[in-house]
Amino acid sequence: MRFGVMSGPERGDSARKMARMQSDAQWAESAGLDTVWVPQVPNDFDALTAVAMMGVATSTIEIGTAVVPLQAQHPIALARQALSVHASIGGRLTLGVGPSHHWIVSDMLGLPYEKPAGYTRDYLEVLAAAQAATGSVDVENDNFTVHNPFDLTPIAPMPVVVAALGPVMLRIAGELGDGTVLWMADYRAIADHIVPRITKAADNAGKPAPRVIAGVPVCLCAPDQVDVARERANRILGEAEYSPNYQNLLEHGDARDVGELCIAGDEQALLEGFKRYRDAGVTDLSMRLLPIGDNRDELVASKYRTREVVAELAKELR
Repeated sequence: MRFGVMSGPERGDSARKMARMQSDAQWAESAGLDTVWVPQVPNDFDALTAVAMMGVATSTIEIGTAVVPLQAQHPIALARQALSVHASIGGRLTLGVGPSHHWIVSDMLGLPYEKPAGYTRDYLEVLAAAQAATGSVDVENDNFTVHNPFDLTPIAPMPVVVAALGPVMLRIAGELGDGTVLWMADYRAIADHIVPRITKAADNAGKPAPRVIAGVPVCLCAPDQVDVARERANRILGEAEYSPNYQNLLEHGDARDVGELCIAGDEQALLEGFKRYRDAGVTDLSMRLLPIGDNRDELVASKYRTREVVAELAKELR
């Protein structure tokens, strides 16, 4: 199992956010981690711009988006942007995409959220044609009629992973993508629901075994602080779990909310939690490090203690 961390634009002005994200990527690379994952926060920094800037500050680590909502831009525009970023960072981008949620697409953007799975399939067809490097993208399907000259040749294969939670989306991710990138999926949901479906779809399409990238909050703490960590996870990360898409996913596992998904406790507890995800079939663990404390100094100290321990555990589990 490969290990990575999430780094997103959480607080502060734009200049400080970018400096912090670059610092996070530099730490992950120096610690020997495999990946950094950048969420696209609806009201904040552009994820692919962040990837480009993080790539400038690093040299070897894979950097991915988790995820770019598809409806916000035409697939040609996204292909052009993603392949440009991919080239600018030496072929280290993994493009994570997804159909997002109705409360982002309809309520925030004012766009239709009808048949998101079909829209995703049609969108991925255009992205694949753009990566084929034939000099032109020519795709006609239910959602797109594209005949667009396109001379941006990929400098290396650019993996595309898809946020897929339900059976139809998992089939699409297996057939047309390189795997799935997840949030709000516990290890039982992954073992019983995610892995069998996406693996079967990839196999039926004659594709290699898909990547299964699980986003999970992680907090190093004393055993008697686990409830504190779970409460903090629910307070700062729990907003998205009210989406019907995530509610349906939670029904496939044992966790009821993001707090119960959090891998929290001492070093042994973290090790056991990581092993459960590995044994469930996760290929990549994307850790959302969750510090705890009553003030800034305690939060910073918690962050750095967690960093040190997860880096060592990652080496042990490779």
